[in-house]
Amino acid sequence: MALSFPNDRRYADSHETAKLEGALARLGLSAFAVDQLGDIVFVELPEVGAAVEQGQSFGTVESVKAVEELVAPISGTVEARNEAVLSSPEELQNDPYGEGWLLLVRPADPAQIEALMDADTYATKVQGA
Repeated sequence: MALSFPNDRRYADSHETAKLEGALARLGLSAFAVDQLGDIVFVELPEVGAAVEQGQSFGTVESVKAVEELVAPISGTVEARNEAVLSSPEELQNDPYGEGWLLLVRPADPAQIEALMDADTYATKVQGA
């Protein structure tokens, strides 16, 4: 599978993504991370209204290979979570940048998004170029 790194979002060292959409940020997992995990069988996410803290765990993704912590790329309040991914974890594999999003968060500090890696920097990091 050819991995893509869309320019419309920012990337964390821990492979989560953040895409600003108006006043909210859509959080997800990069295609690289999804590819490394393999077959995803379970996703755990916080409830709407929960606070997420940059650098702290906000849930887990379980694959046939491993259980990985999801680490918040920014701090904020959960406005929505992707119920489709909770009931059909394969959505995360099929479309990590579209239907496989994880959370919509109201950022505590939108500048945290700008501090994350751009697509080119992230692609270089994970592809070892």
